[in-house]
Amino acid sequence: MQIHNLKRQHKNKKDRLVGRGGKHAKTSGRGGKGQTARSGNKRRPELRDIIKRLPKNRGYQFKSIQKLFIVDKDKMAGKEEKFSEMRKRLGIKGKKIRING
Repeated sequence: MQIHNLKRQHKNKKDRLVGRGGKHAKTSGRGGKGQTARSGNKRRPELRDIIKRLPKNRGYQFKSIQKLFIVDKDKMAGKEEKFSEMRKRLGIKGKKIRING
């Protein structure tokens, strides 16, 4: 027996898979027709359309600031005091004070 008469027990190459798409081509086995192949193909996520329909809320507002606390000038009894002192006296936290009268 000589070297040129020797044969492998196993083949060197794997069998070729048929019909499984290419490895580097444009569509690469994923097809190329239908909605994605048409011009103007811009599908947007469904959630984005839902968000776009909601009205915009500008800025952030504290719930406590939105309500006014109205004080009549008669109840002040003619004394001038700061709003911080007035809040302490009336037990108000974070509300806007409007003086009527």
